[in-house]
Order: sequence, then structure tokens, then C-alpha cells
Amino acid sequence: MISLLSIIAVGFFLGMRHATDPDHVIAVTTIVSRQRSLLKAAMTGIFWGIGHTLTIFVVGTVIILFDVVIPARIGLSMELSVGLMLIVLGVMNIASFMRSARSISPQDSEIVHRHPHSHGDYVHSHAHGHSPDAHPYSHSQTPLTWLDRLFGRIGLYQQLRPLAVGIVHGLAGSAAVALLILTTIRNPHWAIAYLLVFGAGTVGGMMLITMSIASAFNFFGKKHEKFSQRLGLASGLVSLGFGVVLAYQIGIASGLFTGHPQWTPR
Repeated sequence: MISLLSIIAVGFFLGMRHATDPDHVIAVTTIVSRQRSLLKAAMTGIFWGIGHTLTIFVVGTVIILFDVVIPARIGLSMELSVGLMLIVLGVMNIASFMRSARSISPQDSEIVHRHPHSHGDYVHSHAHGHSPDAHPYSHSQTPLTWLDRLFGRIGLYQQLRPLAVGIVHGLAGSAAVALLILTTIRNPHWAIAYLLVFGAGTVGGMMLITMSIASAFNFFGKKHEKFSQRLGLASGLVSLGFGVVLAYQIGIASGLFTGHPQWTPR
């Protein structure tokens, strides 16, 4: 009984700690930077955690039950997917900032003030007036509008992005988690149960992280008009830079793109 409780406690808290890994926090920050609702931020963390847990559970279970050995090139490719995902998320945030920065107020309109506002879950800031032509930014020009048109009829499509990001991040850590469990827990059923508890901790930890990030955006954004927009740009630049460095380390330093790949699950 004590051993079972120990597995549950250790697995849950290690899962929460795993949620704080830099690549995880950077990825969700690029998503949460476009949100203002704490509920939506919490759902982003939950769905990211579900996607991460799904991959960890499936890949980890296969490794535990069938003693599958992942080849170095496949393992490195799984980790490279995280770097590519960070690059894509970073570029999306930078593009959003550039679109907002290029919005120019019409000369003939009565401009009253500037303020941030949202089109769906996309937030930007520009000069705003109350005359009919004083809103120069078309709703159809936001970078997420084409997604709205394609998937707007799907009720949970806003959560599909963090779910997909979580699935990709789970690919990079699944082998390491499974191998760590095998060295400490010999019973395969307990090892699989540990995966689920670990995943539950990851979900809880990421939910707290996304809510904290959204709270910071809301708190400072109300006092400083351009803070959220600039922080969104900063998160995009960090995500892009981290993704490029990670891709270089995996592709060149670890030899994924060479004839002698070297991979140690971590």
C-alpha cells in the first residue's frame, strides 16, 4: 500500500515538474499570449497536458510491455519535431505582431484613441475611432481568420492547437520517461499506472502555468497598453531562437543529418 502511494505521489509531482521544462513553457506562452480569458488559458494548459499524456502513455506502454528499442535516428527525429514546432509557433507570434504594427490609421477618419481588442482569440492594438470608417483593420486580415473559416464549425477547434503541440512534445520525452520507469518499477502494470499519474501531474502543472501567464498578461496589459503585444513578440522571438538552437543541436551536433547519429533519451 505504501509503495503504491509512493508511486502515485512521486509520479504526480514529477509530472508537475516536467510541465515546467523550458521548451514546454515557451510553447504554451506563445499560445496564451493571444488569449485574455483565464478559463481559455486553463483549457489551453489542460489540452496541452492531455496531448502530452496521450503520447507518453502510448509510446511508453509499447516500450514497457514489448521492450521496444527506439533507433537513434527515430529518437532524434522525435526530438527535432519539438524544435520545429517551437519555430512555427514563434513565427506565428512574430507575424501577428508585424501585422498589428503595420496597421495604419486612415487620414480622413476621426481617431479617438488606441486600445487592444480581439477578433475571436486574436488580440491586437491599433488606432480606433467611432466613425464608420475609423476601424482600418479588417476582420478578415487576422492570421487566425483562415483557421476560423476552415474549422469554425468544430466546437473544440480552439483547443486542437495546444493538443497538437502537447502531442509533439510528448514524442520527445516519451522514451526517456519509459526508460526511467523501467529502471525503478519492475512490475509492468504499476509502470503503466505511473505513466497515467505522471500525465495527470503534467496536466495539472501546465494548467497552473498557463493561468499564471494569462494573469500576468491581463494584469500588466491593463496598465500598459502595449505590454501584452510586446510580450507576445518577445515570446515569439524566444520560441524561434530556442527552436533554431534545438534543431541545430539535434540535426548537426547529435548527427541526425549525418551518417552517425548519437542519441541519449532525456
